[in-house]
Amino acid sequence: MVADALIYHPTVSHYLKFVATTVGRDKVLRTLQYFSRFLAWYLYRTNHAQSSISPFETTKKQFGLTRKLMRVGKFVEHFKAAAVASDAKTLDPVIRYTAIGRQLGYAAYMLLDNATVLDATSIHKFSSSQQLLREAYRAWFTGISCSIISSIYSLYRLRERATAISEKDGEGVVEKKKLDRDANALKIQLASDLCDIAIPTAALGWAKLDDGFVGLAGTVSSLLGVYTQWKKTV
Repeated sequence: MVADALIYHPTVSHYLKFVATTVGRDKVLRTLQYFSRFLAWYLYRTNHAQSSISPFETTKKQFGLTRKLMRVGKFVEHFKAAAVASDAKTLDPVIRYTAIGRQLGYAAYMLLDNATVLDATSIHKFSSSQQLLREAYRAWFTGISCSIISSIYSLYRLRERATAISEKDGEGVVEKKKLDRDANALKIQLASDLCDIAIPTAALGWAKLDDGFVGLAGTVSSLLGVYTQWKKTV
């Protein structure tokens, strides 16, 4: 009876839906990858033995490689999303162009990242892989920057719409609640992007951010991604 209650519990069904998605699995692996990066840095800074640090360095490396393989071919999805945004002529120009910039940035990042898979897996080493990775980080930085601009602008427009709504009638109350949900989703996306932008910034050497900061930033953005994907699979 207890086993049946556990097996057929709604949370178990929700969990199965979550892990059935590639995004869900990726976000969990990403959380572990970046938290391991933070722990490896923390243990090193607190003078722990290398034997204590190595498991977390290995976790960071292996989960990073696993996620790289999971991203193979994903650039097509972002190129298509950029084309769809480009065709959406009725969209607000700021939203439209930042959506195009975001998707093209992510597509270029994925494409360049995919180009380094053979080197990362040691199947075929080549000298230009590090330069390709740097260009990939530049593209990722561009995509995140466009996403941040879009979120800030969208929040501003939502605030404008919210002030114009009268909550004296039922329709106004419903519309206000919908705007609040949209604003909350945008705030989560903005917080995630602000954390994520630290990763390419540090990798490109544009700011002196240590592995502890980058690891924590990546962990926070990953947990926000887990939360968002979990809500989508309800």
